[in-house]
Amino acid sequence: MSVLQDLVATGPMLAAVAVAALAGLVSFVSPCVLPVVPGYVSYVAGGPLLDEGVATRRRPVVAGTALFILGFASVFVAYGALFGGLGATLQSSQAVLTRVLGVVVVVMGLVFAGWLPRSQRQLLPRLRPRSGLVGAPLMGVTFGLGWTPCLGPTLATVQTLAFTEASAGRGAVLAGVYAAGLGLPFIAVGLGMRRALTATDWARRHTVGIKRAGAVILITTGLLLATGVWDHLMRGLQSTISGYTTVL
Repeated sequence: MSVLQDLVATGPMLAAVAVAALAGLVSFVSPCVLPVVPGYVSYVAGGPLLDEGVATRRRPVVAGTALFILGFASVFVAYGALFGGLGATLQSSQAVLTRVLGVVVVVMGLVFAGWLPRSQRQLLPRLRPRSGLVGAPLMGVTFGLGWTPCLGPTLATVQTLAFTEASAGRGAVLAGVYAAGLGLPFIAVGLGMRRALTATDWARRHTVGIKRAGAVILITTGLLLATGVWDHLMRGLQSTISGYTTVL
């Protein structure tokens, strides 16, 4: 429990976890992920869902989607641990590097909103594992690797937060939370495919607004990091939380 407490129950980490979860949700409703969600869920569940009825196929849907999420989560967690480890290694220069990375996050937010030109070419692996439970984790890894350029703005934010935490373990936790924010809606889609398709249609119609709202989150976080305000706020939050005990 003390290890979990050290990784999660601190002011800076709690704030970073909240941002990572929001970044994952923003990634899910982004134009590069949302349109392919029904196809991926059907693929990893082993076949079309709309024709067979979700009620009779809940187990393969949940199992296949969970394995798919586990696949891409492993990719993102590796990224997070790497950036957290780099933060620990470069701790003497962390203040300067954090500000530089904050500027990068601001730029990524502008790119995400479409206010800056970008080349968002997806380097999709040619690997196409078999559909169903057996191939679901491998398809998840394929998704994680292939969609990394597309998810660049949100991933950059999470990786920057992992760097500021200066810990491979905390970086991995942040990336895992990001993967959960991105992945759990996949399960929701699988369990309520018809209703979910209606929701995704709504999201497509409001793509511009969703992108701009997500961009505000990224840009705000980047500005806080680049100006040093993030560190100041986190020290204040840490001081407040230190006065309480945790049940963990």
